[in-house]
Amino acid sequence: MAWTRFAILTRAWGTCINTSRIVVTGIGAITPIGLNVAEFWRNLVAGVSGVGPITAFDASALPVRIAAEVRGFDPSLYLDAKTARRLERFAQFAVAVVTQALADARLIVDEHNAERIGIVMNTGGGGVVKVVDEARVEAERGPDRVSPLFVPMMMPNIGACQASISSGIRGPVMTATAACAAGIQAIVDGWRLLRNGEADVVIAGATECAMTSLAFAGLSNMHALSRRNDDPTRASRPFDRDRDGFVFGEGAGALVLEREDHARARGATPIAVVAGGAMTADAHHITAPRPDGEGAARAMTRAMAVAGIAPKDVDYVCAHATATGVGDVAEVAAIHRAFGPCADHVAVSAPKSMVGHLLGAAGAITAIASILAIRDSIIPPTINYETPDPECALDVVPNVARRAVVRAALANGFGFGGQNAVAVFTAL
Repeated sequence: MAWTRFAILTRAWGTCINTSRIVVTGIGAITPIGLNVAEFWRNLVAGVSGVGPITAFDASALPVRIAAEVRGFDPSLYLDAKTARRLERFAQFAVAVVTQALADARLIVDEHNAERIGIVMNTGGGGVVKVVDEARVEAERGPDRVSPLFVPMMMPNIGACQASISSGIRGPVMTATAACAAGIQAIVDGWRLLRNGEADVVIAGATECAMTSLAFAGLSNMHALSRRNDDPTRASRPFDRDRDGFVFGEGAGALVLEREDHARARGATPIAVVAGGAMTADAHHITAPRPDGEGAARAMTRAMAVAGIAPKDVDYVCAHATATGVGDVAEVAAIHRAFGPCADHVAVSAPKSMVGHLLGAAGAITAIASILAIRDSIIPPTINYETPDPECALDVVPNVARRAVVRAALANGFGFGGQNAVAVFTAL
């Protein structure tokens, strides 16, 4: 009897799974090296660094005074003045990248499709800057001076919600705070919503702006940040023997994901296929990854299995690669563990060498780089790679972009607490 019930449930669940491929039809990006996708990709391929002195606040008393800031962002391009004032910068970024991605996909939201379009917009810290600012207001001026909009402005989900409000999207709207795995997790969750038939289109991505001295102080005291204050453009050095920590960044990215049959029916042009993904946990430490990379390797192996590909089929791994001592070594160990002998032949590069570490939004940018590598047959470099580290023995595409056919790419995202997320993208 139990087996009969299981079989019935399995058959019923199977009817909910859509077998059409999930494709990417639009992309949006706000980054330290570009305020749109074209500018970002041009600079990434050219090896341009977005790292410089901190301008968001007075950092003179801090041991770390450099960051990868988004410069020149104008929220009025995406929001009316009143709405922009009521949103924190991370939420403004969210609206911007969703707007860009919808335009790129040539997708118009209207009464006929609004309920079948969803948004998954993740973050790491949400409105942490507003929390710091309003705590200062309360301490210095009293509780009656705290903004009545404090709570909606600091909520991590307000970016997704405002993107829904601005666009008219009325399908599932989700936000998860998954540290630095958040961006990839958003894509995997969006893929699952589509596979389960809960939407026809999902805009998936992540956003982050945590530019506050409190965050810098905490991470500086953890010795997680690079202290190359006098040489900012060369500070982020993934896989290099002389790396000394990551560079704090901000930004956002979004992808329009949809079923291929839906995309073709409306005349859209797919860019790449989201072939699958996976998430795992290290169950090891609140900040440090497992040194042997077991949890991350398991995520990569499961993601490839879901996508129906083998390590030999992967041409590019867009690495998490933060430029920390233990983090890079653990990811390299994970790649060797997951790929076996194929690890010696797969290209692995690190966008964070140019854009810094966008924390919760990092995975969204990694995913975008993976997709564009497939589209344009070019692998972006790992810049600032000068001295090889024997513990990071991989082909890291040092300093100069490489022309190469990319049929399949893995995008890695790993976060504090041991969260691992991997997405697989393939050519059409």
